[in-house]
Amino acid sequence: MPNTPEDARAELERALASGLDISITPQALESGRPARRSAVLILFGALDDVPCRVPDPAVPPTLDVLLTRRADGMRHHAGQIAFPGGGVEPGDADRAATALREAWEETGLDPAGVDVLGTLPEIWVPVSSNLVTPVVGWWRLPSAVAADRTESVEVFRVPVAELLDPAARGTSVLRRAGDEFRGEAFRLDERFGGRVVWGFTGMLLARLFAEVGWGGDWDRGREFPVLP
Repeated sequence: MPNTPEDARAELERALASGLDISITPQALESGRPARRSAVLILFGALDDVPCRVPDPAVPPTLDVLLTRRADGMRHHAGQIAFPGGGVEPGDADRAATALREAWEETGLDPAGVDVLGTLPEIWVPVSSNLVTPVVGWWRLPSAVAADRTESVEVFRVPVAELLDPAARGTSVLRRAGDEFRGEAFRLDERFGGRVVWGFTGMLLARLFAEVGWGGDWDRGREFPVLP
């Protein structure tokens, strides 16, 4: 396990360079809509002013990841905890450009302070008919963030050690029209609203942590019921 945020960055870079197996079982049925492409930013950094509450952290207590809460009126994934991101536009140079632009629009972060460490393979999200490219970044020069109140209504810098705490991990259970969908999930601390990080975001974080070597054992029988 890394001892410092710099160690964590190095481990992320090594894992991305060697190639990661980010396979996710979708938690929904096909929407039937035309496919579109988008990108999300998974932004790690050294925590500024939010202390970690895990007494024996598995990773440096100052390592954090940027998450948002989507507005309740959004057509897809309304009210869910998510990475900043959005659809590819014709002028985008690449998927990193998409992710950085969307993160700036949703949180106000300065893209000039972000080092792009690499991208992951596209992931199909059937409920929104999206082919999503996750872009992994490192916050070299952190900047102030705030929700745009249109797409995002809250922005969090969450200590990674709190997500990796076995007590915060579980399996989300979504029941819809007689179908049941299960996936790896995390419960945020009460100062972040105590919400569950599930679906695409929860499963992607879990797979990334496992591939980098930050996984660890947790109770997969602990269920977090979630609403569609």
